[in-house]
Amino acid sequence: MFGFSIQKILFTVAAIAIIWWGFKWLGRVQAQKKELAREKARRMKREGTRGSSAKGAEPAVEEMIECPECGVFVAASGARHCGKADCPYPG
Repeated sequence: MFGFSIQKILFTVAAIAIIWWGFKWLGRVQAQKKELAREKARRMKREGTRGSSAKGAEPAVEEMIECPECGVFVAASGARHCGKADCPYPG
């Protein structure tokens, strides 16, 4: 029942080898993806862009402010009237 045979040993060795090479291949693929991402980041930094065109680029982050009347956060550059009577923003 628990005897060792040449077929069992060869199958075990083959399974271990296939798994080993699979992990090595997966590691190489991930390393290549990281290197491509690093190279793309270097290129973008050299060009002075952050993923968008240099002309008319939108800011990546927009400042938000809280409406003192209703408590909703709105964009600081485009705050609009929320509908409340005491809203400080134009509308």
